Amino acid sequence: MTGVAWDVLLVGGASGVGKSRVAGELALAAGAFVVEFDDVVSAVQQITSVEGHPGLHLFDGIVDTAELGVDRVLELQIATARALEPAVVGVVRNRLTVDVPAVVEGDYLTPAAAARAIREGAVVGRSVRAVFLHEDDAVRITANYADREPEGGVQAHRAEVGVRYSRWLVAQARRHGLPVVDCRPWDTLTARIDRAIR
Repeated sequence: MTGVAWDVLLVGGASGVGKSRVAGELALAAGAFVVEFDDVVSAVQQITSVEGHPGLHLFDGIVDTAELGVDRVLELQIATARALEPAVVGVVRNRLTVDVPAVVEGDYLTPAAAARAIREGAVVGRSVRAVFLHEDDAVRITANYADREPEGGVQAHRAEVGVRYSRWLVAQARRHGLPVVDCRPWDTLTARIDRAIR
């Protein structure tokens, strides 16, 4: 085990705010393993059905979410995230069986799941921390998508969903007493996360 103050660090936030990048930086500094929760989401969706786990398949058959209103996409996103909360806890339980610290990052990490994982970690004498990244500027998220996925064109609708989802995560994080860190300025983000989780 390294000298970091946590065994598992959960990094949540909306799509396009920079979670993967900062998770990689945090993991590198801590000698930690990175778990991309999106991989877990894809795996559980492949082995479940609409009939058995409807909350995991709310976007099935929707080719272009931009055809739906922002409110409807946000509603589906939140419902999917809530349906995935047991999977978040399961990932953390598994990571706590080894002595290598891990950073778990993903859009579908909810503050409720993080709070539960923190409590379970404490019961077994392990340190689980969580932080939620916040970006309130749809223009910034749109630019991030353009940098990351230039073939996708201008994704303003998706970015607006992201801002609304980010605001929901902030409200939920505050409800559960979990830290929220603004994504900008980027060059101080890792240091601000480190302070927030301590």
